[in-house]
Amino acid sequence: MSFKTKMIPLAGAIAFAFAGAAAAQDLVVKIGHVGPISGAIAHLGKDNENGAKMAIEELNAKGVMIGGKKAKFELLAEDDAGDPKQGTTVAQKLVDAKVNGVIGHLNSGTTIPASSIYNAAGIVQISPSATNPKYTQQGFKGAFRVVANDGQLGGTLGRFAVQINKAKKVAVIDDKTAYGEGVAAEFIKGAKGKGAEIVVQEHTTDKSTDFNAILTTIKAKKPDVIFFGGMDAVAGPMLRQMKALGITAKFMGGDGICTTDLTKLAGDAIGEGQVVCAEAGGVLEAQKKVNDDWKAAYKKKFGIDVQIYAPYVYDAVMTMVDAMVQAKSAEPAKYLPFLAKIKHKGVTGDIAFDAKGDIKDGTLTLYTYKGGARELLQVVK
Repeated sequence: MSFKTKMIPLAGAIAFAFAGAAAAQDLVVKIGHVGPISGAIAHLGKDNENGAKMAIEELNAKGVMIGGKKAKFELLAEDDAGDPKQGTTVAQKLVDAKVNGVIGHLNSGTTIPASSIYNAAGIVQISPSATNPKYTQQGFKGAFRVVANDGQLGGTLGRFAVQINKAKKVAVIDDKTAYGEGVAAEFIKGAKGKGAEIVVQEHTTDKSTDFNAILTTIKAKKPDVIFFGGMDAVAGPMLRQMKALGITAKFMGGDGICTTDLTKLAGDAIGEGQVVCAEAGGVLEAQKKVNDDWKAAYKKKFGIDVQIYAPYVYDAVMTMVDAMVQAKSAEPAKYLPFLAKIKHKGVTGDIAFDAKGDIKDGTLTLYTYKGGARELLQVVK
């Protein structure tokens, strides 16, 4: 065997050793994301997941340094199907995978039970869209959200119903989920506080498709406004059945119905200015161009418009990583104190948290639908 042939494996071994040393210097940071990627609101879950993907790809392209090491970010995406039981199952899966943090879940009904699992494991969680106040009222130091809660959301819609829509008689429907019941309860408080009468309160489920019995009862009460606490997958068919029954009352709802897909789900039953909804977040004028540019980049990458919360998911990831950089560590226990005091400028605005983990000075955006598209009414701070 010649000297040359002996050197080939040796050179290979040396190259491998150097590659291994270089790889060892990288810090692998696992970011979990959970949303409903299957089921009736999969379009919303995919929208959120896309926001996380954009953040992770951008972070890896930048070559972010944490504690003197180049961070390699990995996205561990899970599907909870909007189901609380599945939500806790995938939460435990992420805990077992030793993620450095979790962005999610989308729904309050999955976020709240999952938060107990993350808290027990000492893992930081930022929800980009769960609005039920209970989430941040459990005393979990690692639970945060980057949008307004139902107290702000439902209360504002309730006041809007009376002050702008001039409603005197209001009917309320909820889907019996943590989100639906929560936002409906806050809407009722806001509407009653401005003098409206709740003439009937009905309940359905997040999987129902037939609302004729409920709507017939409501029609007899002749309400000026019908408020629905639930998601767009239910609101769309409900609007179609309202039109079939000749119900012309204004239809209001929270962020769960405030999506671009509502126009497809409701068809021509969405009417012109009949529907008013609120996004549990919002961009002030000074931030509008940054947000618009981000949405344009999203559409270029995925070929579709943002549904609603993808920018908030993106900001949640970036805020979490900002805390890691400041702490010089991706360990939750070490970066948590920095996250609690963070001041991050995101594409949706300035992000800082109060003592409970709720976003400070959260904004709300009111929309209606005209010409088959969602139209801005006003931003409320």
